[in-house]
Amino acid sequence: MDAGKQDYRKYLDPKVLAKISGLELRARLIVEGFFSGMHHSPYHGVSVEFADHRAYTQGDDLRHIDWKVYGKTDKYYVKEYEQETNLNLMLAVDGSESMNYRSAGASMTKYEYTAAVAAAIAYLTIQQQDSVGLTLFDEHLTSFVKPSNNAQHWKTLIEGLAHPTGPAKTSLERVLGELAERLSHRTLIILISDLFDDVDATLKGFKHLRYRHHELIVWNIWDHAELTLPLSGPTMFDGLESMGKLLTDPRSLRARYLQEVERFQTRLRTGCGHMHVDFTIFDTSAPLDAALSGYLATRSARLRQRSSRVMSRG
Repeated sequence: MDAGKQDYRKYLDPKVLAKISGLELRARLIVEGFFSGMHHSPYHGVSVEFADHRAYTQGDDLRHIDWKVYGKTDKYYVKEYEQETNLNLMLAVDGSESMNYRSAGASMTKYEYTAAVAAAIAYLTIQQQDSVGLTLFDEHLTSFVKPSNNAQHWKTLIEGLAHPTGPAKTSLERVLGELAERLSHRTLIILISDLFDDVDATLKGFKHLRYRHHELIVWNIWDHAELTLPLSGPTMFDGLESMGKLLTDPRSLRARYLQEVERFQTRLRTGCGHMHVDFTIFDTSAPLDAALSGYLATRSARLRQRSSRVMSRG
């Protein structure tokens, strides 16, 4: 770490430090690369320099449609321009009861994993003089901290992330509607959640944010056991979020369960694709630095491919 940079550890009590102790220098450098690749993505105006094209969405200014591209593709694309402004990032973190799940072989709950990722991103955002805020939610927004780049602001965010998950369910459509009403400026939102809610309602929430011209990145968090159901023999399932208990043999359910998981993820991924929302699945068994570096590589390749495809049509 550079001598001029503050060491985040001095702000943490031992319990919080234990949650993010796996984020060492290598992870920080990876996340710094992640930010350098997306720094200007949500900040496009009309005053500085042409940056990219994107598909037209309802409400866009018709003056910025690229009619040359329309003439060749018969599709509407909007020219985007970079503004001279800092990144304005909002971390939206799921604190509902299901995020407290941790399987027998996992080192962290889904929420602890989420908090570690969010803490690292918040720290690095502030280090590069950009602004970051935090909202925690379950059925409603339970906490809302406005974006800031003040050095002491990171301590406030960490204290917010240290709060335990509650007993409430998730209501993403309602929460994202509330969030859209609270954000007065165009914002890059990173939503970190298991997304355990009705898929159609969740996608409506995403659509609300996109209609308000916010850029949305969705990180879907899973415990490895939720992805594989590795259990055998009679097992008592204790449902989170008021789902009750069920005694059953998981071997008889495994094939159907895995089909439902795949269907759930596919519907979310497809819906996000239609809205140009970046959707990525995170497995809590993956080391944090590896997960973030993998995401960075995938996102960078996708952005390059999108720009090349649009420009070749133009």
